Amino acid sequence: MSRGIVWLLAISTGCIVANIYYAQPLLADMAREFGLSVARIGAVFMLTQIGMATGMLVFVPLGDKYERRRLISTLLVAASIALAFMAAAPTVLWLCVASFAVGATAATVQVIVPFAAHHAPDRERGRVVGTVLGGLLVGALLARTFSGVFGAAFGWRHVYWVASALMIGLAVVIRVALPVSPPSVSMSWAKLMRSVAHLAREHQVLRESALLAGLLFLAFAALWTTLVFLLRTPPYHYGTSAAGTFGLLGAASASTAPIVGRLTDKGGPERTVLVAIVMTLTGYVLLLVFGRTLAGLVSGIILVDIGVQAGHVANQSRIYALDPTARGRLNTFYMVSFFAGGALGSYFGPLGFTVGGWPGFCAFPLAALVVALVYFMRAERNRSSADERMTRLSRSG
Repeated sequence: MSRGIVWLLAISTGCIVANIYYAQPLLADMAREFGLSVARIGAVFMLTQIGMATGMLVFVPLGDKYERRRLISTLLVAASIALAFMAAAPTVLWLCVASFAVGATAATVQVIVPFAAHHAPDRERGRVVGTVLGGLLVGALLARTFSGVFGAAFGWRHVYWVASALMIGLAVVIRVALPVSPPSVSMSWAKLMRSVAHLAREHQVLRESALLAGLLFLAFAALWTTLVFLLRTPPYHYGTSAAGTFGLLGAASASTAPIVGRLTDKGGPERTVLVAIVMTLTGYVLLLVFGRTLAGLVSGIILVDIGVQAGHVANQSRIYALDPTARGRLNTFYMVSFFAGGALGSYFGPLGFTVGGWPGFCAFPLAALVVALVYFMRAERNRSSADERMTRLSRSG
């Protein structure tokens, strides 16, 4: 793969995934316009995450069956239509349906990531995947900055009109610039879905990576969905545009994704996953204890963002090595779990904040991260025991 194609894929994933996250700094404005509580507007955003998980299930396996460049362009046109419906939403029901559709079409990014992994040389796969995911993470985080500042100036609906036009332009560029990527299998969609289940049963590493990724993304989504409401309370009293600028913190930390990819290539993904969980857990401890101070809030956000993205890069490197002919389907199972965790975080973050304030918000992600750490350490211990048994058997034989 040329450097230009890698960067095009990185920029594309950033622009596409931004569609999911434009809403976060705008949630308070949306809630006010439609007369919704904090918990209910959190549930609307949860529908975007559910839509993303559904799109993973429906569209991503098709990347193994159809020519990927054409599939990506088609999904981008659908994304443009969904964003236009979001911008025009006259009622809460319309807003909910459009929110789900925006999430479903944003699953396009997970057709692009296997495209990058498929075309990358084995020795550089971690770096290429890390670069593309870096673009995805920068897009997810800068989306908040753009929507917060632009939405404060022109209104939240105009954010979605701009995003709709951007998807049409991106569809044209993708269609013209990407190389043809022939399908790797020839089977019906139903067989593809059955093969996803078969792959999940066959590969314990896939199940483990999916669970850990879901728990990490739960912590990430809970933080960014709830942050805008925290920043409107004492001692901050910040508005929509100020809340959006916090996305710059995450965007700066997202630049570490290619570095994480290279470290994963050299030292192995398991070590990176452990560091990611510990880092994210440490970030939440800082948020719980010092989140009412600006320094503590900024430090916690940076640790959480770097930890989650490091875990994501390492976990995807693990699953892409399992079966080169099934990367789209492996990614389907992984990303459905990933965004299922995000949906839970998007709902329980604002709910915990409503019920118990900042400590109530922090409690649920902290519990999820402790579960992730215990599960990973147990899985590593089981692998070490299995390796020791195999070594003893080989020596005795």
